[in-house]
Amino acid sequence: MKFFEHNAKKIFKKYGINILEGHVAYSPEEAVEIATEMGVPVALKSQVLTGGRGKAGGIKFADNPGEAFEIAGNLLDLEIKGEKVKHLLVEKKANIKEEYFLTVSIDRSNKKPIIMASVEGGVDIEQLAIDSPEKIIKYHVNPLEEFLPYEAREIARKMGVESNLISSVGSIILKLYNVFDKYDAQIAEINPLILTDEGLIAADAKLEIENDSLFRHKELMEANNFKQKDFAFVKLDGDIAVIGNGAGLTLTGMDMIKLNGGKPATFLDIGGGASENTIKKALSLVLNYAPVKVVFLNVLGGITRADDVAKGVINALNSSKRKINIVIRLTGTNEEEGQRLLEEAGIPFEISMEKAAKKAVEIRNSLV
Repeated sequence: MKFFEHNAKKIFKKYGINILEGHVAYSPEEAVEIATEMGVPVALKSQVLTGGRGKAGGIKFADNPGEAFEIAGNLLDLEIKGEKVKHLLVEKKANIKEEYFLTVSIDRSNKKPIIMASVEGGVDIEQLAIDSPEKIIKYHVNPLEEFLPYEAREIARKMGVESNLISSVGSIILKLYNVFDKYDAQIAEINPLILTDEGLIAADAKLEIENDSLFRHKELMEANNFKQKDFAFVKLDGDIAVIGNGAGLTLTGMDMIKLNGGKPATFLDIGGGASENTIKKALSLVLNYAPVKVVFLNVLGGITRADDVAKGVINALNSSKRKINIVIRLTGTNEEEGQRLLEEAGIPFEISMEKAAKKAVEIRNSLV
């Protein structure tokens, strides 16, 4: 089982290996938010389970949030060696002084773990192995004995790192081996391990676990199943949040708001078949988006059930500390039950989209 970089890094960090500050983005908008919060140049890294993403153009750098938005959009359109890029890791851009290569894998011919290390890391490590194999240090570990710190330091010394770094690099080699051993890995790799002003940092992380051992590591299996977004969310420059179940219906709702003189604050498509929890999460998101003064929820129930919508709305409003006017257009599958639930909760609704949109704008205007 292969792990995405961001998940492998979490495991490495747990064992004391420093990583760069970073967060996962599923859209250009999320990449902009992350870059804005960081306030520094960032690296945008395609999260795929195949190798060679650097040479395939899957890693780019942005100096500001505007660049991050454009680059993220391009990366999320990429397909690398047949694998579609579905999410990105947005990290602080590092000031790199040196790059090293560290990997632990299984030498099947010798039936032992093997540590390979070099002072020349980066995207050309495969070519280095062909052109200058003597620059890659190889060390077999006896799996029946404990791998000790002095052995790791000796590998660092043979690599040729500066004397003041031997202990630090040796410590990371030891920690990487411990990850490999703890999780029954086929490979645990850092390429590159970078030297920065803040010290040694794993700029990349690769982890692959033997499938037959996964029953011992269920928590890792759950962590590696990254969650696809529940909905499509785009921030706009208005103050009336528009939520709909389907892109077309959401856009129509936005048009109706504009037709009545309002300005949409969001495009939020919860999609077909949205669950009660999805409704709650979507509504909670816009309720906590500062520019929003009124919410227009436009649902025409097909696969999406009106009673699930009503329950999600009620739960979201009950748990929200911020009280905002909400106008609901609710009709379709199980509409009688959904409307009954809203009535009992004291939440008004409309059946007509036109009336609901007009009412949302009127409420917004009354707040001026």
